[in-house]
Amino acid sequence: MGLYYEDFEPGARHATQRRTVIEADISQFAGLTGDFNPLHMDEIFAAESDFGGRITHGPMLVGMAFGLASGLLNGTVLGLLEITWKFVRPVRGGDTVSVVVRVLDKRMTKKADRGVVELELDITNQHGEQVQQGQAKLMVRTRASEA
Repeated sequence: MGLYYEDFEPGARHATQRRTVIEADISQFAGLTGDFNPLHMDEIFAAESDFGGRITHGPMLVGMAFGLASGLLNGTVLGLLEITWKFVRPVRGGDTVSVVVRVLDKRMTKKADRGVVELELDITNQHGEQVQQGQAKLMVRTRASEA
């Protein structure tokens, strides 16, 4: 079970496990979204680009970040309310990413069984370089919701 609203403390930091992005991830994301941009799917095209080779879909890492943070969120998050995101560096197949989740703020709603938590998600690669960074507002269950 993830953290309840009461468990999120502004300033707290939570590091996730790591995950290596594999070629199948890129292909499956392309099939799922219909995004077959040659920067992601065509090595020759991508090699001639500024990136010098194939890169992952940026939004794929957004989903992976929330997946890596799922230990904090599973079963207690009622909904994603808002995100803002920065794409800093490309990620390639074979890169290993991890996320540090920092609690920015929280506030109760009018309903006693839920509150809003604002998080920052900082994604880094195996070299410790930031590749993406985002902020998210989530509606989260309180312990009163269990009563």
